[in-house]
Amino acid sequence: MKYSASKENYLKAIFHLQTESEVVGTNEVAEAMHTRPASVTDMLKKLKKQKLLSYERYKGVKLTNEGRKVAIQIIRKHRLWEYFLVEKLQFGWDEVHEVAEELEHISSQKLIERLDSFLDFPQTDPHGDPIPDQQGKFNLIPQQNLLDIPINKPARVCGIASQTTQMLELLQHKGINIGTRIEVKRKFPFDNSLELKIRNQPVTTISEQVAKNILVKDEE
Repeated sequence: MKYSASKENYLKAIFHLQTESEVVGTNEVAEAMHTRPASVTDMLKKLKKQKLLSYERYKGVKLTNEGRKVAIQIIRKHRLWEYFLVEKLQFGWDEVHEVAEELEHISSQKLIERLDSFLDFPQTDPHGDPIPDQQGKFNLIPQQNLLDIPINKPARVCGIASQTTQMLELLQHKGINIGTRIEVKRKFPFDNSLELKIRNQPVTTISEQVAKNILVKDEE
């Protein structure tokens, strides 16, 4: 069944919110959607009527199995389009989110499966987020926060928690991308900033705020 872009956006937002809490409050949904709680309530009633979520006033929201399936397919399309835009059209990783937000609402399943095949079935998007497969399964990669990495232990960047344009621009400026080899050379207790060695670059320093958004895995 085809749903409106607005309904799909709600389902996707609730899915992401449910990674933090099984039941999501109306105000949380309103904040994620940048709209008024009253507008959210109206949409939640419509989605409940279509059996895409369970919702009781003052008790919160939870996606049904069907709602979860729809949300995962939207995420799948979004991340495949981001991969396509970066790998095939040479967009910067900080430029693709808004374009993918539009492309994710294309309903042709045949197009998406051919896109996946054309891209050789990528498992992660340009920001390191897992791309669900056709059955909706995520291939989760073991990862940890850069702040938790021991001194002088080599690691590789495998994900970015905050994917705002400003954050991605800063990481690009620092030479930090998905797959970048990185070592923490020093930790400064005063402000929890980190001194890093990145590939063949001179040693650089990043703030705690930046470091906590960099996800890494052990160097293979």
